[in-house]
Amino acid sequence: MTTLGVIGGSGFYTFLDDVEELAVETPYGRPSAPVVVGAVGDRRVAFLPRHGPGHAYPPHLINYRANLWALGAVGVRQVVAPCAVGGLRSELGPGTLVVPDQLVDRTSGRVQSYVERGAVHATFADPYCPRLRETLLRSSGAVDGGTMVVVEGPRFSTRAESRWYAAQGWDLVNMTGHPEAVLARELGICYATLALVTDLDAGVDATESVDQQTVFALFEKNLERLKAILVDVVATADEPGGCGCHDWQQGLALPFLPPPVASP
Repeated sequence: MTTLGVIGGSGFYTFLDDVEELAVETPYGRPSAPVVVGAVGDRRVAFLPRHGPGHAYPPHLINYRANLWALGAVGVRQVVAPCAVGGLRSELGPGTLVVPDQLVDRTSGRVQSYVERGAVHATFADPYCPRLRETLLRSSGAVDGGTMVVVEGPRFSTRAESRWYAAQGWDLVNMTGHPEAVLARELGICYATLALVTDLDAGVDATESVDQQTVFALFEKNLERLKAILVDVVATADEPGGCGCHDWQQGLALPFLPPPVASP
């Protein structure tokens, strides 16, 4: 079984060398790219680049539903999702790794649920799998906890927006962490993110501002570091279960088609 999957962020388009490519059809259209499956030790892992090959899809146009469904269809029951973020506190400077424990949705216009009829409400008070978070923390030595606010993009925040986010007590700003996390929860898939701070957001420093070149360059500089952490995560993560990420579905008739439990 391919129980663990990795979703790659900006500039993170490949993960393993010896892989099998799977073109997965979903009820929600095409995922960002074919799912590739390879091995880390004796464990099989699936990989999907969030933005597609060569960053084909901006954050607001990613088919998040197809991406999560496709991973589930090849047997993935745990997803680790590294991403680039801006720091909203001066102590969270470029190069800092954070494993957030809370999420705030400030997106608009994104399809963020598989539920299209009926009354089915996923539990989401704690948006990230506690067991996967612990694995990420052990493997990365990252800052433990923090709130990531997800904005629509693709533009960066104004200084006023950035200062407002920080004033709410939020720590990181990102464009892709939602609806990924809630879609994983709806499918009963464990999900956690490893956030790499690529810049201090515009409101933190009155003279600096964020630009794409800086973000991409910092992420690329840390790419091998991220891959090494993820290899350790894949090798040491516990099998899914015992965390509650799937429990909310018990006793409910889901009004959407869950992916089949399959092994490539």
